[in-house]
Amino acid sequence: MIAKIIKGSNFKGVVSYIFGKKKDARILVCDGLFAENKETIAGSFEAQARMNPKVTKPVGHIALAFSKEDEHRLTDRAMAGIALEYLNVMGITDTQILIVRHFDKEHPHVHIAFNRIANNGRTISDRNERIRSTRICKELTQKYGLYFANGKEQVKRHRLKEPDKTKYELYSILKFEVSRCGNWNTLITNLKKQGVDMRFKYKSGSDEVQGVIFSKNGYTFSGSKIDRRFSYSKIDAALNANRHEERQRVMNNQAAEYPTPSIPQFELRGDNDLYSGSIGLFMPANANAQADENYFEEQLKRKNKKKKQRKISL
Repeated sequence: MIAKIIKGSNFKGVVSYIFGKKKDARILVCDGLFAENKETIAGSFEAQARMNPKVTKPVGHIALAFSKEDEHRLTDRAMAGIALEYLNVMGITDTQILIVRHFDKEHPHVHIAFNRIANNGRTISDRNERIRSTRICKELTQKYGLYFANGKEQVKRHRLKEPDKTKYELYSILKFEVSRCGNWNTLITNLKKQGVDMRFKYKSGSDEVQGVIFSKNGYTFSGSKIDRRFSYSKIDAALNANRHEERQRVMNNQAAEYPTPSIPQFELRGDNDLYSGSIGLFMPANANAQADENYFEEQLKRKNKKKKQRKISL
């Protein structure tokens, strides 16, 4: 999700553009405007703008674009809700608003026309609006789980001219090769196959690597100028990570091919011969033997008692 903000002085011009014949326009939100036709909409904007004639550019125009990957999710209601939330966080409230969806491009997008003169006649602040807009777009993209593409992936490369054309070509090559190489030598070899030369930049008077430089089609760029992820330190970290993952994958494959022998497990049960036999060496084999032993002890006690009684009677 990205936003392009434009300010102007002609409401008729922006309304005519939004409702252009080839735009296949569809109104999503119309607040505070007499929406019978283009002329009445523009007239409503102009009437409120006259409340503060000191403002020379009362026209607010924002193009809010989304990624094609989110097309299936972005219903009219969803786009209107996100657009209104964007305006609210931007502080564009209590004023006339027109939100219209266009279908003339491959990606979903809406155009927002608003009056920079609020309903109370005050001017809506545009202070740091582009910085705030960029931040809010990122926040809403994350909040609603929208597709967040790298800026370079959104560029229409067939329209580029040199040296930008080569720069973006290098971006694609490096993105692929860095993700699959495990060391610098392999990376250099693979890049050469695609017509890319690479050399290190050293710190003056030492062997310490300070950067990396790539050349193709007669144009030369430092890695960080192609993209921040292609600085020397970040490429080196990526190669180390790839190498570690490869080692881990090899170890896992070896473990699967040669599993560690398992230790047999024995279950001890009461009717097991080993169990009952070993215990039987020290205990009666059954309940009947125990009863016989108890009977013998009882009889012995009785005999001893009779002997004592006889001695007393004498």
